[in-house]
Amino acid sequence: MSGTGVTGATSVTVRVPAKVNVQLAVGGARPDGFHDLANVFLAVGLYDEVTVTPADTLRVTCEGPDASQVPLDRTNLAARAVEKLAARTGREARVHIHIAKDIPVAGGMAGGSADGAGALLACDALWGTGVSRDELLDICAELGSDVPFSLVGGAALGTGRGEKLRVLEVGGTFHWVFAVADGGLSTPAVYGEFDRLNAGVEVPEPVASGGLLGALAKGDAVALAGALSNDLQAAALSLRPSLALTLAAGRSAGALAGLVSGSGPTTAFLVRDADAAVKVAAALVGSGTCRAARVAAGPVPGAVVL
Repeated sequence: MSGTGVTGATSVTVRVPAKVNVQLAVGGARPDGFHDLANVFLAVGLYDEVTVTPADTLRVTCEGPDASQVPLDRTNLAARAVEKLAARTGREARVHIHIAKDIPVAGGMAGGSADGAGALLACDALWGTGVSRDELLDICAELGSDVPFSLVGGAALGTGRGEKLRVLEVGGTFHWVFAVADGGLSTPAVYGEFDRLNAGVEVPEPVASGGLLGALAKGDAVALAGALSNDLQAAALSLRPSLALTLAAGRSAGALAGLVSGSGPTTAFLVRDADAAVKVAAALVGSGTCRAARVAAGPVPGAVVL
């Protein structure tokens, strides 16, 4: 915290991680348009940093890879988070939000949700609101299904539409490579394709895999690789068939397993250790099937004030 809101600070910066879904089980569409989920989140060490500074009016700026794709108006989750906290605590949302992006934009790694959680925690610290952790989590859930996990971090099972979290024990560190695709995929479009592909089919109730939770608890990368699953993968591949080439390249390079991260189009590869991650990342870049490859490990903590 660099010190002036109610707390005397002139600005507050929060670091907040990306996530990978090691299991994403999706139920049928609900009457409200959402889907019930069994969503096993793992926070990984790719970070956005969100800085809030007192200002005359609410505004958002952004820097970093693909920053031009980030909305800078009131549709940005960071701006919406600040407005919700201000309304709840009787303040005016007069801050400058600056986002230093490193999480892939529209990549299925919850970068927008991370920025929402980061701005919320940053303004809470700047203003010294005294709002409880549970109230912050309630605001996160109002903002979006993935936002509560961005605040919590670590590993968690999300049920409901993903916002009801149960923290999970993890027995070790898992190493990953993330292949960044050209362009993004719209999450609503991927869910729409999921519904189209499953039209006329009875979609089972989503349930967390006991084998997968056990692998997390033991820190067993090989067992986890055998249990990874994403019910949105077929829909993402239907909309972006070229992702199949990226998945094949990562597996050929020695990854234990690969899958589309969330709604994509980032693909995630679980590997044995940090050395293997470097080798698989180099092979993916050399394959020409992705724009970039990033190495990260998890679990890591959620949003933290720096």
